[in-house]
Amino acid sequence: MRRRVYRLFLGMLCTAALTGCDTADKTDSPAAEKQKVELVVWGAEEDAELMNQLIQSFQANYQGQANFQITFEVQGESQCKDELLGGLEEGADIFTFADDQLNALAAAGALDPIENADEIISKNLTSAVEAATVNNQLYAYPLTADNGYFLYYNKHYITEEQVKTLDGILEAAASNGREFTMDWSSAWYVYSFYGNTGLKVGLNDDGITNYCTWNQTEGDILGIDVARAMLRIAGNPGFANRTDTEFLDGVKNGSVIAGVSGVWNSVAVEEAWGADAAAAKLPTYTCNGEQIQMASFSGCKLIGVNAYSEHPKWAARLAEWITNEENQQLRFEMRGQGPSNITVAESKEIQQSFAISALLEQSEYSQLQRIGGKFWDPVTKFAENMAAGNPSGQDLQEQLDEMAESVSAR
Repeated sequence: MRRRVYRLFLGMLCTAALTGCDTADKTDSPAAEKQKVELVVWGAEEDAELMNQLIQSFQANYQGQANFQITFEVQGESQCKDELLGGLEEGADIFTFADDQLNALAAAGALDPIENADEIISKNLTSAVEAATVNNQLYAYPLTADNGYFLYYNKHYITEEQVKTLDGILEAAASNGREFTMDWSSAWYVYSFYGNTGLKVGLNDDGITNYCTWNQTEGDILGIDVARAMLRIAGNPGFANRTDTEFLDGVKNGSVIAGVSGVWNSVAVEEAWGADAAAAKLPTYTCNGEQIQMASFSGCKLIGVNAYSEHPKWAARLAEWITNEENQQLRFEMRGQGPSNITVAESKEIQQSFAISALLEQSEYSQLQRIGGKFWDPVTKFAENMAAGNPSGQDLQEQLDEMAESVSAR
């Protein structure tokens, strides 16, 4: 990508030569005749068909205003920040990313504030706008308001009463020779067990490091109480520690009758289970003799425009096109993803979605994900050991202390 300094240098040369040459910003205007506009869009592999369709409709809408060459490239949303900051000028012009990466991207100068912020804000849910905002400045375009998780279950095997508690779900799974799954290799999901216990994790004021009291030894619920609860769950024959992909494989082959996942799997789950497909908020689980409501992280997917894009105005137009009302409706129809656009979110189709209804029900017990990078690996290490039944026999409190210390490391 062309550097900003190059743009400035080009403008100075044009002026010095008295050629009447316009600046790069002026040539970005759609009024510029047949300007060649090359843009790269990053997004999830599952979004490839949808994104290519949106790119085609964008080019058709602006046909004649420029010669477009727009390319979609697969880039995982969770790794977008790291890939982009590895070389901003070589990165995509437009990219999809999870909202927890916003602060780092804005601080690195990868994103400029949105010019028509008031217009974008007026069209989107407050929670999505907050997720796209840093220091009262809107830095990205809200795309979805559904980056959370809840419970999928098969009504053929699990009753409405059983689905209220994890004990009931595990009983139903075990008695039918099938499984309830959850991904304990992902700290994102493991937060479920801690979020409503009074044990805390989050960002310090520096916006980089974490605080963590998951090893707490005083209070109604102790860190070791949660660890023991996880070991009991792991030892149940109805439980399986599976990744999101493995969960979906199990849904399709019939081995899984319930699992924790998000709206991105709603279409596939409904296709596999048909009329028996159902969803609900996360259940309660037994911890220290109490029923604790499982919590969740919540968040949004955002569309960012690279501050180093060679064609910033066209990139912004494409980002706004991808996130507009019509295309968020299309995203829901094709991908089952929940919109951030207010009008689409209030539509009859959205209100009738079994998955999004469950997500909204779970939202009462969710927290916007704001976690520093050192959270993920220590929690995964601890949780995978619990899933395996603590084969080393290491003292649980020692493991909790090690995890909390690593999460909080500076």
